[in-house]
Amino acid sequence: MPEVRIRKRLLVLEDIYHEGGPPRAEPHRRGAALAVVANPFAGRYEPDIQGFMDDLRPLGLEMAQSLAGALGGAERIEGYGKAAIVGAAGELEHGALWHAPGGYAMREVLGGARAIVPSAKKVGGVGARIDVPITHVNASYVRSHFDAFEAGLNDAPRADEILLALAMTTGPRIHSRCGGLEARQIKGEDGLK
Repeated sequence: MPEVRIRKRLLVLEDIYHEGGPPRAEPHRRGAALAVVANPFAGRYEPDIQGFMDDLRPLGLEMAQSLAGALGGAERIEGYGKAAIVGAAGELEHGALWHAPGGYAMREVLGGARAIVPSAKKVGGVGARIDVPITHVNASYVRSHFDAFEAGLNDAPRADEILLALAMTTGPRIHSRCGGLEARQIKGEDGLK
């Protein structure tokens, strides 16, 4: 398979103290790691693309390590998600190649998180944005951790590129109070509850 050619990367962090309610002493932290890579399949149909997932694994691991470290360490991460935007000369399936490299990388860095890593993908033009879905790392049904992180770059993806994104959070939404399964109630048996 072709080598992974990276044009640019971005690491962005957000500290949220309140959303109109009482401010917290320690902010809720969210962040995303983005990489813009050349799409080796742009402009043509290629029947065998799975090998590129293996090529993306080192990048996924590096992005997950960098993001977890920036948020204070893997032990602080409670939510995660991934996404990809494929440039206009590619196809949606090229974004699906990020499932394994992005998801397994975050699970490895976080010590074997159990919940499925939620994902989004789309084909878009330069400047397109995507909402990276986020759920709790060990139980997808923890309602307080349902979230999304908007990701994108003003000059990507170009037609022959893919924008890859990972997102992580350090806890529930800042003023979560919608009920449902709480993080302290996780049984950890199936990645759901």
